[in-house]
Amino acid sequence: MIKDKEKYVSHINDKDQILNMRKLLDKIEIVIDKHSIQSTDFLDPYSRRLSKSILNRFDNISYSEDGGLINAERKIISIYPDYLSFEKIQAPIVPLSISGNIEGLTHKDFLGSLMGLGITREKVGDILLHEDDVQVIVDDSISDYIIFNLKKVGNKNVKVESICREEIKKGKEDYKEKYITIPSLRLDAIVSSTLNLSRNDSLNFIKHGKIKVNWEPISKPFFEVNEGDLVSVKGYGRFILSRVFGKTKRNRVKASITIFK
Repeated sequence: MIKDKEKYVSHINDKDQILNMRKLLDKIEIVIDKHSIQSTDFLDPYSRRLSKSILNRFDNISYSEDGGLINAERKIISIYPDYLSFEKIQAPIVPLSISGNIEGLTHKDFLGSLMGLGITREKVGDILLHEDDVQVIVDDSISDYIIFNLKKVGNKNVKVESICREEIKKGKEDYKEKYITIPSLRLDAIVSSTLNLSRNDSLNFIKHGKIKVNWEPISKPFFEVNEGDLVSVKGYGRFILSRVFGKTKRNRVKASITIFK
């Protein structure tokens, strides 16, 4: 038994993440008590950072991350007894290929169709868009369900089949560059200028937890965004502060933004 579990989550302020980390502790406890292998759902980089801050405090377990590709954004963490660390532990994931009349469909379309089947986001890893097909990494417990039930994405007919891990390939990224001038690198200022929103709208989004920086919810409008940071706004998508050029004669910051479509 793990004693005083609360001490392992005392450094976390995000209420949703505290719940997730308590689930992680339950899995760690099972690994220690039953000498078994346990796996998380798919986790984004922020959730994995928090998970590792807990996992690294236990000497008698090991863990590995797997999302299909080395540079996958969403990965499953497998936890196992330390004496298995010399073995190659693969997460319970299955890559699927979605083909058919997919031209013009976006990441959002595919994710929305999967959610429409009653599947939770935590069971779906990366969605990799290609010219001829779209590859989706999913938990193996739902792979057959998707194969038999996903017949349409948007209003277009599709076919789903499982593929080998060796067939997984990096997806294409569709984006555009935008140049902005802003009073400062404050989060509310960057969001307003990038997405053509009012400052009040940006402030409300931050207040209601709809904005994340590097996958971490940010509640402070004066939070300063750094070059290379990924910002996501619920309902509006994601963008990166790709470069800061300096200041104008009027002391405004010049920057370029990479907006993902």
